[in-house]
Amino acid sequence: MVGTIESPAPGPKTPGSDRQKQKVVAWLNTVVDRLKTWSPGNCQKLFIEKELIELCYRAREHFWKNNVKLDVEVPISICGDVHGQFEDLLALFELNGWPSDNSDRCVKYLFLGDYVDRGPFSIEVISMLFALELLYPDKVFLLRGNHESRPVNMQYGFYLECHKRYSTALYEAYQLAFYCMPLCAVVSNKIICMHGGISEDLIDLAQLEKVDRPCDIPDIGVIADLTWADPDEKTHGYGDSPRGAGRSFGADAVRQFLAMHNLELIVRAHQVVMDGYEFFADRQLVTIFSAPAYCGQFDNAGAVLLVDENMVCSFIIMRPDQKKEKNAKGKDKTVTMGS
Repeated sequence: MVGTIESPAPGPKTPGSDRQKQKVVAWLNTVVDRLKTWSPGNCQKLFIEKELIELCYRAREHFWKNNVKLDVEVPISICGDVHGQFEDLLALFELNGWPSDNSDRCVKYLFLGDYVDRGPFSIEVISMLFALELLYPDKVFLLRGNHESRPVNMQYGFYLECHKRYSTALYEAYQLAFYCMPLCAVVSNKIICMHGGISEDLIDLAQLEKVDRPCDIPDIGVIADLTWADPDEKTHGYGDSPRGAGRSFGADAVRQFLAMHNLELIVRAHQVVMDGYEFFADRQLVTIFSAPAYCGQFDNAGAVLLVDENMVCSFIIMRPDQKKEKNAKGKDKTVTMGS
């Protein structure tokens, strides 16, 4: 059995000196800059293991200080599964803009989870996103997906990637960060976002304040549903999921959930959809998937959902046949929430 790194629960941190903070910011910028020079041939030369472990511990402290439910404001770009497709993540940022303190255009990102497994460069994906959230905590927000869980990422590639390229110590450091990640976000009090789906057990969003972190993801209950659940046209209310974790839910459950919580739209990820996005329940729910040509086995597009200052939603589409052309930008039709 793989051993775990014993790490005490993060506690309050005393404010560091401005000089020390500047050093950390400078180091995080070098992490991002090095990852921007990435190529499949030089990936192993970019970092030594202890740097990535340090990044994991800093990310864990950051997640620990934030709530399980994030509250974020528009405008924002919402991204679905990435699954180790680092080249596509870089293309996404080139297409839509990098988060930056110096940019005239304020680009904020909310990622819905599933950063690791399946694709070949999960270490680069999660390290880039950790570094960006630490650098720009008011512009980059990461939620937890079902693959940010030891029982899943032990099986689907991330453990083996860490073990082959570095060691199991790095794998364990990533798990410690995953255990503390937030599970959902509410955008401007109108849009709720999560990786999986809704839960009939989530009667009041204030329940999420009682989630005890660090934690792994169970098979049943609110945490399981937020990371595993799927919409299903044949389901009335809630039903058992063929995945064996979380539940399935129908269009009637979507309408009831939104009315109960005074919300207008559910944005989730978790499933490959061929156009990069797919509506459900009369456009009251949308699935976003941001890994084009998923694993080289699908001909799907990837998408990013843009929500502007007026809560108008549109999509950036990354088509699989555009990957060699650096994902030339194409916007799909604009839609309004619930329309």
